[in-house]
Amino acid sequence: MLKIHRFNCAGLDVHKNLIVATIGITDKKTHVTEYIQQDFSSLNFDLYNLKNWLIQYDCFDVCMESTGKYWIPVFNVLETEPKMNIVLVHPKYVKAIKGKKTDKKDSKWICDLFKHDLLKSSFIPPKDIRELRDLSRYRFKLICMRTSERNRYQNSMTVSNIALASVVSDPFGKTAKAIMNEVLSTEAIDEAKITKLIHGSCRNKDKIIESLKNSKIEPDQRFKMTEIQSHMNELDKHIEAVEIEIIKRASRYFDNFIHITEIDGIQLMSAILIISEIGVDMTQFETDKQLCCWAGVSPANNESAGKKRSVRISKAGQYLKPVLVQCALAAIRKKNSYFGQKYTRIKKRRGHKKAIIAIARMMLVSIYHMILTGEKFNPSDYESFKDPKPQREKNNYTVETALAFLKSQGFDVSSIQEIPK
Repeated sequence: MLKIHRFNCAGLDVHKNLIVATIGITDKKTHVTEYIQQDFSSLNFDLYNLKNWLIQYDCFDVCMESTGKYWIPVFNVLETEPKMNIVLVHPKYVKAIKGKKTDKKDSKWICDLFKHDLLKSSFIPPKDIRELRDLSRYRFKLICMRTSERNRYQNSMTVSNIALASVVSDPFGKTAKAIMNEVLSTEAIDEAKITKLIHGSCRNKDKIIESLKNSKIEPDQRFKMTEIQSHMNELDKHIEAVEIEIIKRASRYFDNFIHITEIDGIQLMSAILIISEIGVDMTQFETDKQLCCWAGVSPANNESAGKKRSVRISKAGQYLKPVLVQCALAAIRKKNSYFGQKYTRIKKRRGHKKAIIAIARMMLVSIYHMILTGEKFNPSDYESFKDPKPQREKNNYTVETALAFLKSQGFDVSSIQEIPK
């Protein structure tokens, strides 16, 4: 018989418009469980009715699955009760048996699993961190939108026989923007005007002019590129506004951000994005290994019947992992950096992709311990990597030491005579 850990708990089956709640009250002597079920709508007033209904039965241990975004309004209302212990669980851990699945059965199944403590809770940071995380993820989506527009813009340039992206280092830099604005504003290309728009530090100025010759921008492509330019400018404004708001909300954790920027490759905005995902309370994770697994930068285990299958990293950490990889790429480019030398060693054996994930994992482990203990970035092998080839001390050999060395190697030194100078 399974041990009962919670004698009064509830399981919630959450949907868009409906919430099915089941309270399981177990008698401590007979271990017989009585189930009480009730349906609630997802409207705000009924969510408060749900909270009051749970309090009425002295039920303060509540478990629900993380269904899309539908769990958030329920969590926000229940969170207002200080005694409430809310556990959020991934749907794959509460999946019911096929063919025996209804809303009421699902709710009861969640309650039973929770009663026996068979569920693994998801990480839920405090409210202020959740708000910061929401803005950080919104910024990520805006940047993805801008990247998509940039790709469409370059496709239009290619279709119009404009090879500017092959000549300049940044097709969205100051020079390229000025040139494309001029090209789109006129039907005929004026080489004199284009030459004036080229920045002084640009190389291959003649090639820039050549890349524009014989180009043909059709009316549809001209309209499309103009609209994309306008959209990208608007997105830049929105991204800047979101970043300002993120920095305002992140001010209370400023010391934590500055602390982890001691690690090579991590700038202030990257530090904010990392903290917004993992929070500042590292006791939520049992070990650094659990954090790395949660972030999706650890290899998996997949072995059965003595056969090892793919152990590639999981798809977890879809917002945190890209930031860590970007920081790792920045760190390995720094001259004589700790992570750069680590990367070089791993790359020789495993290749670039595995090496960069390994560096991202090292950085996350460092962040975990730095936040947990407050210590500075100082790995045990840091000094040896700072000076990989230390200069050897020059030995001042004398005649006596030379004779002693020869004698130790089995030579007869009795017949050796010193030649007078």
